[in-house]
Amino acid sequence: MNKKSTRFGYTSAHAGASGKIELPEIEAWENQYKRDYTIRIEHPEFTSVCPKTGLPDFGVITVEYVPDKLCLELKSIKYYFLQYRSLGIFMENSVNRILDDVVRAIKPRSCVVTGEFTPRGGIRSVITAEYRRKK
Repeated sequence: MNKKSTRFGYTSAHAGASGKIELPEIEAWENQYKRDYTIRIEHPEFTSVCPKTGLPDFGVITVEYVPDKLCLELKSIKYYFLQYRSLGIFMENSVNRILDDVVRAIKPRSCVVTGEFTPRGGIRSVITAEYRRKK
């Protein structure tokens, strides 16, 4: 990985570090239905810490998925989200990491994770990461 510093002082190593952070396992329960249906989970009080500035990032995280054999257990996903509160991670990385962890936990037919973050300096960030199972 390129460790060259940008003019803003952080490196690509900062961005890549989010995949190495240990977070609690997301639990699941068995889906009772074989048909396609959509589950949408909204977490309106998501917080993390910008690794560059140390300032908090606030946002709404939405996980929308079509389950296959498993569904997300809500209490475990809540505790999973809480671990981000003091975690230094870029907004883009948090959304992609959440998608990776959800897909690993339940292997859904499809999943979209969206992070809508509170404006900072007049700029609002909305990040969407998507997974579709290959047929």
